[in-house]
Amino acid sequence: MMVPRFREIATFMRTPYVEEFSTTDIGLVGVPFDGAVTNRSGTRHGPRQVRDMSSMMRTTHHVSRINPYDNCRICDVGDVPLTTIYDLPTVNDQITSFYQQLVGNSVFPLSIGGDHSITYPILRAVARKDPVGLVHIDAHTDTWNEWMGSNLNHGAPFRRAVEDGLIDPKRTIQIGIRGAQNSPEGWNYSKDSGMRVIFIEEFRELGVEGVLKEIGNVVGAGECYLSFDIDSIDPVYAPGTGTPEIGGLTPFEGQQLIRSLKKMQLVGADLVEVSPPFDQSGNTALVAATLVFEMLCIVAEQISNQ
Repeated sequence: MMVPRFREIATFMRTPYVEEFSTTDIGLVGVPFDGAVTNRSGTRHGPRQVRDMSSMMRTTHHVSRINPYDNCRICDVGDVPLTTIYDLPTVNDQITSFYQQLVGNSVFPLSIGGDHSITYPILRAVARKDPVGLVHIDAHTDTWNEWMGSNLNHGAPFRRAVEDGLIDPKRTIQIGIRGAQNSPEGWNYSKDSGMRVIFIEEFRELGVEGVLKEIGNVVGAGECYLSFDIDSIDPVYAPGTGTPEIGGLTPFEGQQLIRSLKKMQLVGADLVEVSPPFDQSGNTALVAATLVFEMLCIVAEQISNQ
């Protein structure tokens, strides 16, 4: 962390790269896959670009003063080694298998995508016993069903997760939802299954503090997972994504939401949908890297307090 940020091979947060998981508490994982997108491709390049921009991060959080590297062994465990990227069921199985290795070695997986379809196979690995709660920050509910003949598209991961008993919809909150759709199917599924959906208009009415209370009320105690889609952030700050929607969160609001989860019993977290081909300034990847650092700080504190 002390060498100049422009030197050495890029890893997430300039952490050591490892292939042996037993020496790691928190594994930073890349999932370079975008074969399930419904609009603009490019998120397969997300992990590499976020790695590069994460060199801008330093060791100590300016508010909490947490230095995660003092609390935990944090490593870049590389990318999921996908070998059959045109076969979605096989891709899902390969992602799940990799994460089962991490979880089997008691490694907390902190993932960078890739499109949002990757969260479903990750949940298959981390929700091993009982359904987990979910904090989902996104412009879209991602509870649609099939699209163009596939039910493993990036608009469907949380519907699949409910069907498989991986997440508890009554302990699920979706924050920042917005944007017109051709069908209300996804919105209806979320609400009918028991999820708490906070559209962006209600977010503005409640304010951050009100939303934080809702998170606590809905998710409560017990294990939960955090999934953060970069398109929850307004495209004026994060244009590099496949399905941008105006009128979104500010980066600071995203930081506030993540910081509020420090007392949650997280079992995994991800940040997805960074698409470098649409990120001319690199700012989307910088926002993503900073949000991942926020996640890293709260997770490291939780692990050190166990």
